Amino acid sequence: MFPFDNSYARLPGHFHASVLPAPAARPKLIRYNAALAKELGIELNSEDESSLAEIFSGNRVPEGASPLAMAYAGHQFGGFNPQLGDGRAILLGEVVDQSGKRRDIQLKGGGPTPFSRNGDGRAALGPVLREYIVSEAMFALGIPTTRALAAVATGQAVRRETPLPGAVFTRVAASHIRVGTFQFFAARGDTQGLRTLADYVIARHYPALTGADNPYLALLNAIIDAQASLIARWMAVGFIHGVMNTDNVTVSGETIDFGPCAFLDEYDPKKKFSSIDQRGRYAYANQPGIGQWNMARLAECLLPLFEGPEERAVEDANAALVRFGETFQRHWLTNFRAKFGIIGEDEDDLALVNDFLALMHESEADFTVTFRRLGYVAGGANPSTLNLLPDELAQWLPRWQSRLGTGRDARQTEATIHATNPALIPRNHRIEEAIAAAIYDDYSYFERLTKALERPFDEVDAKADLRLPPTVEERVARTFCGT
Repeated sequence: MFPFDNSYARLPGHFHASVLPAPAARPKLIRYNAALAKELGIELNSEDESSLAEIFSGNRVPEGASPLAMAYAGHQFGGFNPQLGDGRAILLGEVVDQSGKRRDIQLKGGGPTPFSRNGDGRAALGPVLREYIVSEAMFALGIPTTRALAAVATGQAVRRETPLPGAVFTRVAASHIRVGTFQFFAARGDTQGLRTLADYVIARHYPALTGADNPYLALLNAIIDAQASLIARWMAVGFIHGVMNTDNVTVSGETIDFGPCAFLDEYDPKKKFSSIDQRGRYAYANQPGIGQWNMARLAECLLPLFEGPEERAVEDANAALVRFGETFQRHWLTNFRAKFGIIGEDEDDLALVNDFLALMHESEADFTVTFRRLGYVAGGANPSTLNLLPDELAQWLPRWQSRLGTGRDARQTEATIHATNPALIPRNHRIEEAIAAAIYDDYSYFERLTKALERPFDEVDAKADLRLPPTVEERVARTFCGT
């Protein structure tokens, strides 16, 4: 059923701990991503819903699986914890998908592990549905991300502040190796463990680096490039991760862990939603700087592996970290040029983009709606539909129109802008509505929202209500991690 080939399980024993999922009382399938299963080479088409629920709750471990919890450390809101690990996640194993890529299959909420630190190892229904909705939406938006294979209700409650329905989420990732995985070995002075892990990451994620003159410096640069590109893509759709701890930063460059994440409604660079981010460390505009900070922590881990004297290694690491800022800025501006329909490069583009963002902030304009309407303005619609401060907009518009150039087909420009700016995002209040209904065993809204988000650039009447920004009363002020 699952074409398992479990390479991580073959690494030395201190990389992980073997553990079986804890039984779920009354598992019930919420959703199964059959299209993704086919892509992964998983053959479960003949299984009924009850059998799928048994598998994806952890009650039935598939043949060939090697269930384990991964060891890692991490900086959490700036404070270092040398011993974290998978406290509520169990890696069933790996498959090689139809395109030849190795992918992890992991159960979140599968029960306690040796890393649970007295936690129950379970997940509540709300965070499971949030991760399903947002991870699949990110995929549809073209952003590197972990994927959702299944969601199952366990039929038993988990206790947080109050008892909540329990669930298990099946996550698919290029791997679950994090910056914090490297920190686990670095904190113990385990240079051999670092080297083994780095060699594994190169072979699995960056095979082109094999045989490089300084392979571990090359690895640092490759991960920096992947993270800089990823965060630039987040910024372009108004995504706020909410908990960019080093244990939530993959070396593959995928978005992972959607606990307190959210999307901008009205544009505010200081916006934060996470209930545990009291000081705004991970606010929207802070994400690039935190990304660079996280890469500095990775560089510290890899330093002992660099070729040459220590002084040269430090210089090389610092140069790589400078590249993060340059690479991010390049990707960010490329993404925003596309959002404005701009072709080519001009030295004034940065000011043009930033001035528009400042105008959006001053006007309290919705991020997604405003950029979508900008496409219609390019096609000939009245600029007043942007709902921006009229005097400031009147000064900005001629600069943008001049930059678009003359002779371009207006409808084609409109289509180009709309191909980059989604009509539909996972609005925070819509996710909360889906969760609220599911608490009472009504998954119809969750199904509708998940299905609609498969095609976020389509603007059809059937999705009109899902596209609407929240009213003042509907705005979500805080999101929660779920642990």
